[in-house]
Amino acid sequence: MRLLELSMGAKKQKMKTWAMLLAGSGLLLLGVISGVWLSGNPSGAPLGGQEVSVVPQQVEFKAPDLALSDPRGQAVSISALKGQVVLINNWATWCPPCKAEMPTLQAFYDLHKDEGFVLVGIDAGDPPTDVSSFVSQYELTFPVWLDPQSRSLAAFKNDALPSSYVIDTQGVVRLAWTGAISQRMLEKYVTPLLED
Repeated sequence: MRLLELSMGAKKQKMKTWAMLLAGSGLLLLGVISGVWLSGNPSGAPLGGQEVSVVPQQVEFKAPDLALSDPRGQAVSISALKGQVVLINNWATWCPPCKAEMPTLQAFYDLHKDEGFVLVGIDAGDPPTDVSSFVSQYELTFPVWLDPQSRSLAAFKNDALPSSYVIDTQGVVRLAWTGAISQRMLEKYVTPLLED
């Protein structure tokens, strides 16, 4: 009888061990899949046939009257851009998703810059030499502004990077993104504002 109890106890222990191994393996696999999905796709290539992108939030508030300077030290401001559709992109040279979306932003700017569209990249506190190197490396032709005190992040009440805002021709913020943007999302949400 005692031998039978020991044998049954050993079988139960073995079954528990296998159940725990299976559960642990399943959780590990789920973690890997979630990690890949949540980390996005830094190359910008489609993941599983679809682009990874954040969908913008529709908002409506007056654009902040933000005055900064460009890398040459020239004064610039959001209010001077009124009458155009403006995409403000808050970014930093050290931010991986910011780097990943730069080619997409540049491509969209190239397609629409002659349609009353301007894209302004506002760097969040990097030294001007780092910003200039970044602009050269990524061959950016849209305006880039310096923001050593991160006033843009404070003005838009969002310190996440990247974060982007689309301002209509009347100076009203209509769309807000936190996270990287795909070409498809830009075309779907920003292009219609250029047609208004």
